[in-house]
Amino acid sequence: MQQNTGQHNEKPEMTRIVLDVMGGDNAPEEPVKAAVDAVNAREDIKVILVGQEDMVQNELSKHTYPAKRIEVVHAQEVIETAEPPVNAIRKKKQSSIVVGMNMVKQNEADAFVSAGSSGAILVGGQVIVGRIKGIERPPLAPLIPTEKGVALLIDCGANVDARASHLVQFAKMGSIYMRDVVGIKNPRVAIVNIGAEEDKGNALVKETYPLLKECADINFVGSIEAREIPRGEADVIVCEAFVGNVILKLYEGLSATLIDAIKKGMMSTLKSKIGAALALPALKSTLKTFDVSQYGGAPLLGLTGLVVKTHGSAKAGEITNSIFQCVTFKEKDINGKIRKNIAD
Repeated sequence: MQQNTGQHNEKPEMTRIVLDVMGGDNAPEEPVKAAVDAVNAREDIKVILVGQEDMVQNELSKHTYPAKRIEVVHAQEVIETAEPPVNAIRKKKQSSIVVGMNMVKQNEADAFVSAGSSGAILVGGQVIVGRIKGIERPPLAPLIPTEKGVALLIDCGANVDARASHLVQFAKMGSIYMRDVVGIKNPRVAIVNIGAEEDKGNALVKETYPLLKECADINFVGSIEAREIPRGEADVIVCEAFVGNVILKLYEGLSATLIDAIKKGMMSTLKSKIGAALALPALKSTLKTFDVSQYGGAPLLGLTGLVVKTHGSAKAGEITNSIFQCVTFKEKDINGKIRKNIAD
């Protein structure tokens, strides 16, 4: 149910976010709920829901929200996960991904968020939204939990055959993001390697290491082994997408497995259940830090507009956090800083 609140005090500058309602395993229910939660929580957000209008309106009718800050744009087609991305972007002009990205391209929106096909989002980001001049490859960059807070894993899925010059740009973009969005003053940048020594690694790492070492505008701390990532030994974790995706999937799988194992162990006997009841508040707080959904989605950095990819299984909480992430991205003018510090 729409809530007409009378006067709308729009003193804060609005961030207009296009949300793909048809993408992901939980569409359209969870994306619609995320949009409603976002506009109810903050007054500086307008969400444009793109998808099959009848379906979207049916979901919206279950909620109360300020009517002027949720808009529905009809997009009849849906790009499925299994479809070849290039063909899908080219042929399905009326899909939620293509329609939404065109709105960002035409400056009708500030950002695009989707839990849909990763391949289509990566292709659409480059082909429709377009790269900032001078950016060679846009990387996907999710925040991952560590013992000391969060780290940015860059790249985790966009460029599996990256060159050394790409990784240098990833390091610079990642530093800007961690400094201005996350608030780390002098983010430590490390390259993923199989050892700490400078002469270790494959050909790409050996070529990239000295280039990063020479960069005056980043705080390069050398190589990082995979086991040091959860300990928070660096703030920006640089790698090409094959390595990054393996790290991300192992990270997520291991976290989920450990959480399940801890829960089962604590429920196994009467004594453990009593202990669990006493430890539950502290345990919940600790486990929450390793819940990746609270950090939002992965921005595709280096595009002329913001594109954010959330997990295909994302629920409303993760999508809402991705929407909030877009507001910070705009407020801190991340694209402007990337243009100034890297592309020019």
